[in-house]
Amino acid sequence: MKEFFITGTDTDAGKTHVTSLLLKLLAQHKKPAIGFKPIAAGCEMAFEQLVNADALMLMESATVSAKYDVINPFAFAPPIAPHIAAKQVGETITLDKLSAAYSTLKQQGADYHLTEGAGGWALPINNTDYLYDWVKAEQLPVILVVGMKLGCLNHALLTAAHMQSLGINCVGWIANQVDPNMDEYQANLDSLKARLPFPILAISPYSEQTPKLQIYKTLLNTFAINS
Repeated sequence: MKEFFITGTDTDAGKTHVTSLLLKLLAQHKKPAIGFKPIAAGCEMAFEQLVNADALMLMESATVSAKYDVINPFAFAPPIAPHIAAKQVGETITLDKLSAAYSTLKQQGADYHLTEGAGGWALPINNTDYLYDWVKAEQLPVILVVGMKLGCLNHALLTAAHMQSLGINCVGWIANQVDPNMDEYQANLDSLKARLPFPILAISPYSEQTPKLQIYKTLLNTFAINS
């Protein structure tokens, strides 16, 4: 069983986009894989329950299916910080509840489990805990999605430094070109390659058509896929 937590440099870094592409890559190589979106805010009512577009995208990209509430156990309507949204409806997200939900996910028969975070790396889940506390407790290897736009150097390097301070195993990062008009895109990409303390796994170029990944051998090795 291979498990990964996909986080981002900020809210709009493209975690769902990249996680979906990674699930599709595993599907191409006939690997049983499932996505997990434990916490989602900004949900809408459908099928008599709150559902989130990001979680639905992960479900569509996966090769192993499960009920919606297994994929997204904590769903909130307001598009705000999840711990605030949870408090509004009298719910508390805890580390134990997240682990219980993850245990259920791992019973669905997949060999690969890709968990997409919410917001950026330092996401509060209640008054005292952060989502990274759960990642550390579960000892999940992390993949960092860097949203390539102005400010990405600062965001990426600060996130990396915090991960290192916690002893997190970040196996690599993926550049996601969210701004097609970013000045000096290549220079920023080269700066990140030189400064981030873990390897680049892939690049997701900006595209208004079918999205693709430019895959590095490091990603294939990480996923134990024969090229």
